[in-house]
Parts: sequence; structure tokens; C-alpha cells
Amino acid sequence: MDIKQVQDALKKAREQGKKRNFSQTVDLIITLQNLDLKKPEQQVDTYITLHYPRGKPVKVCALVGPELKDEAEKICDKTLHVDEFNSIDQKKAKKLTEDYDFFIAQANMMGKVATTFGKILGPRGKMPNPKAGCVVPPKAGLKPLYDKLQKTLRLTAKTALMIQCFVGNEAMKDEEIVDNIMTAYKSLINVLPAHENNIKTIYLKLTMGKPVKVL
Repeated sequence: MDIKQVQDALKKAREQGKKRNFSQTVDLIITLQNLDLKKPEQQVDTYITLHYPRGKPVKVCALVGPELKDEAEKICDKTLHVDEFNSIDQKKAKKLTEDYDFFIAQANMMGKVATTFGKILGPRGKMPNPKAGCVVPPKAGLKPLYDKLQKTLRLTAKTALMIQCFVGNEAMKDEEIVDNIMTAYKSLINVLPAHENNIKTIYLKLTMGKPVKVL
């Protein structure tokens, strides 16, 4: 896939899309091939730092002890101190997963985070993940991580040979969306065992639009 193919597909997706009363997301849909997802080493689960935010704020919830409480309250959208963990029942925990995109945790609190939130965050793919930098030491500065998460994209394929994610919205400039797509694509093929040969098709679509084939 080259940049011209992406530019042409994005232009077509915009042209054929109807005007809506909201800013539609631009979705990237990739189908994979020649992978056996029953083998963990062939599953896809990677975090990518894009050059541009994806067009809507990424909300971050911090799960911390006393060392990071003040810093987290300054930087993050929500902070839960360890003393509050026991007040979070399953219903409240599920609501948190709906309201927040990433969860970060103070490293020495991970045991309590896993005990309290593991059954809810785990199946939803939202446990604080070291690969995304979301498990931090007790004296960490959180602003760089918060800013990085605004541009972080997670690509996963564990049970089906397809990846779908949004990479921008129609209010963004074309060059920003195209850059995000190319960054995601290049990072993905680097983690696939057979690189480009594991890519079967690529489509773009607006939220309410028809898919446009890129590759």
C-alpha cells in the first residue's frame, strides 16, 4: 500500500459520504491472511504512537496509591486512589470501561488493581498494559504519558483475521489522516510474521459511509 492509494481512497470516501450532524470517524479495516490465530505468537496485539491525535480526546483513568495521587489528579481525567478501590463494584467498574479509553496504574498497586478490576478490565482489553507504558513507577511524571496516549492506537487480532479501528475523523486534514494510516500500516507489517504478505485487503470508511477499497 502506498500513500497515493490512501489519498485516493480517502478522497472517494469523503465524496460519496453524506453530510451528517456529527463528525464521522474515518475507520481503517484490514483483513489478514496466512496467520493461525490459535498460535499466540501469530496473534496481533500492538500499540502504535501516531503523529496526530485521532480527532477526539482520549480519556485516561489513573489507578494509584498515595505517591501518585496529586500528580494523577492534575493530569488525568479521573483518579481512583487505592483506598477507593473497594467502593467500586462491578456495575461501576463496567461504567468506567465505557467512559475511559486507557487505564494507567502505579506499578506497586498492580496487585490490588488486578484483584479489584481484573475481571472487568481484562476481557475488555483495558487492563493497564506495560506495552503501552500504562504501568508507571510511584514517582512518575504523568503528563508525557497522557499526551502520548492521545496519539496511541491499539491494533488487535486475536480471534478473527480482521483489524478495525478509527484513525481520524472527517474534520481533520487529509494529510493528517493519511499520515496516521501510513504510520499504522507500517507499524503493523513490522509485527506480522510475513509482513505485507499477511495483508489481504484494506478498506477505509466513514462511520455511516460505504467501505472504499484501498488495497
